[in-house]
Amino acid sequence: MKNLLRLASLFLALGASAHAGPFLAIGSGAELFLTGSAGIRADDNIFLSPNAESDLIFDLTPGAELSFGKNAQLKTKLTLQDHFSRYSDNSRLNTNLFSGLFATSFDDGKTKLRFNASFRELNQNTFDVRPTLVGGTAGGLVRRDLFETSADTEVEISQLTSVAAGVSFGRDHYKRAGFTDAEYLTVPIDVFYQWTAKTDISVGYRYRDVRLALGRDSTEHFLNIGARGEFSPKLKGRLAVGLNRRSVERAGSDNQLGLEADFTYELTPKTSLELAARNDFGTSPQGQQLKNKSLRAQVVSRIAAEWSVGAGLSWRAIDYGVRTDDYYEFQLNAAYVLSTQVRIIGGFVHRDYSSSRLSEFKNNVFSVSADFRY
Repeated sequence: MKNLLRLASLFLALGASAHAGPFLAIGSGAELFLTGSAGIRADDNIFLSPNAESDLIFDLTPGAELSFGKNAQLKTKLTLQDHFSRYSDNSRLNTNLFSGLFATSFDDGKTKLRFNASFRELNQNTFDVRPTLVGGTAGGLVRRDLFETSADTEVEISQLTSVAAGVSFGRDHYKRAGFTDAEYLTVPIDVFYQWTAKTDISVGYRYRDVRLALGRDSTEHFLNIGARGEFSPKLKGRLAVGLNRRSVERAGSDNQLGLEADFTYELTPKTSLELAARNDFGTSPQGQQLKNKSLRAQVVSRIAAEWSVGAGLSWRAIDYGVRTDDYYEFQLNAAYVLSTQVRIIGGFVHRDYSSSRLSEFKNNVFSVSADFRY
């Protein structure tokens, strides 16, 4: 713990005394940044279980970011991080986890291309990823690796028409019994027609294939119509609604209304309201077929040049066919820009999960951290 705190202090000192600009400029278009975060969390239910157990956790995340193509049509970025967590009372939960992200994009005004790949090591519980309780005692944290990659493009066919297509692949690998490895393949295609100078209407199709190590595989087809762009001087976003059909191996098929909506509304020049809604199929980490409904609202405000604050509330209904569980999450956060390189962030999260069959829980987390980019 002492070594961790010393390293955190060193990172903060470097960030506070840094000059504007990258740590190392490589030629005219490449830059290397050193990044990091040092923080502390007070968590009153670290396992998300009915029998809550609290702890104080120290987090340290050193990293590096290498970017190419500054002010160019082709841009590339590689981000690498190592996350250290140290628990005050539960030292057996101490972890050292790696994450990496590679992203590249091309945009010449008529053609847009993007490719992303990421790998993350996780050791945490969520409302749907929790070990089974044994004798009323929490079963620890769930260790897993997540890999995701995607490629998409949008090409202008005419002055009024464009076509967007993509493919993404994801793999969840669990290192604990009771959870199933899964692979996800998604292929979306959309045709956009310029309805007004600032809005497009669309017709789209999305194919999704889900392969499970434990459980039944499934395929999904989402036929939709929608719109995107600036619907008024203060309202912008994207909407897609249509028929969502899922076929499950040796279990027939099911239909439902599919919905994807994301909007941003400008309340004031410094304050915005973000709204999102989803209605989609899903698969639980235990291999069960689900239906998910979710709503999210978040207010973000830049109250001063150095200060920004935010508050958000989200709700999710998880339909297992025989029951529906509800999950609520409320967030408060504030950020202060100490310098060009250093930002201080404080936050509070409240979680509430209710179910007629699974173990219910409540959770509160207070956190404060310092982020730097030099």
